[in-house]
Amino acid sequence: MKVCVVGAGVVGLTTALELQRELRNANVTVLADRFEQDTCSDVAAGLFRPSSSFSGPTEEITRKWISDAYSYWDELRKTEHSARAGVCQLSGYIFSSRDPAIVRNYYIEKVVPLYRAATEQELGLCPGEWKYGSFFTTILTECRRFQPWAADRFLENGGQIVTQRLESLRELQGRFDVVVNCTGLEAKRLCNDQKLVPIRGQIIKVRASWVKTFFYADFDTYIIPGFEGVSLGGCRNYDSYNTDVSRHDSSAIRERCEALLPSLRGSQVIRESVGLRPHRDPVRVELELLPTAKGNLRVVHNYGHGGYGVTTAPGTAKYATQLVKDALNSNSKL
Repeated sequence: MKVCVVGAGVVGLTTALELQRELRNANVTVLADRFEQDTCSDVAAGLFRPSSSFSGPTEEITRKWISDAYSYWDELRKTEHSARAGVCQLSGYIFSSRDPAIVRNYYIEKVVPLYRAATEQELGLCPGEWKYGSFFTTILTECRRFQPWAADRFLENGGQIVTQRLESLRELQGRFDVVVNCTGLEAKRLCNDQKLVPIRGQIIKVRASWVKTFFYADFDTYIIPGFEGVSLGGCRNYDSYNTDVSRHDSSAIRERCEALLPSLRGSQVIRESVGLRPHRDPVRVELELLPTAKGNLRVVHNYGHGGYGVTTAPGTAKYATQLVKDALNSNSKL
């Protein structure tokens, strides 16, 4: 059996590893034209915190994706690979002066080991008139470490990585038994999917080794310590294709983050990055029989995770892998 995963971001790599785990006799190939630091995944701060707006086909399936993803990251965190893979446990706060719903997260409150209301004393940890808050413990995945580690594991398991830009998924007909489409925003072009919309994000990575706790606040403000600096964010520019760093966004991000945590003032900038989150409602994880001149090509789609690709990738990878197995086991003439 030959299976091709198109796309080498966090969704593609976790899917490729899951396919190798579940289909021991299959030859799995990852095909992409962008890798590691050229992917949207590389920009992500990587904190496990899916929004309540994240949506699969049903709430039950969505919760399963999230639960399976957390289990994957948490198990990896407990292994000897955790540091090299960039996975660790992290705790922190989310504050709001506007709405108590902002500090709740019904998807993960029963998934993570701790999620509780902040005390009055904790609401005073950061400057501001904070009325509502929560404290929780979750997982951080630094993709600048995870993606190279995952690619190495994939190759060690006998996988192949091919650099190629596709004009159409139909080019793969006859070469593979099943294709898994993990192309993120590129699926808009490859699948002519008008439901897929870029949501532009920008972050600043700074040196601030004294920050050991994450903080979220109103207006998409976040401070997230990682393995290689602290991520300051953020912004959400709907339907924006601008991949250039905006000095206006940089200024606004620093102003909000330094107001939230004044000790960040003067911290050295490591880099600034922009990513286009591939947003789709619902996230598309399904089998399609794609007509070609040589018969139907079996394609399992796995894209549209928006800003929650790192968070949920292992969960949708598991779901997509089952769809691949179902497609391969089907006795119908496709």
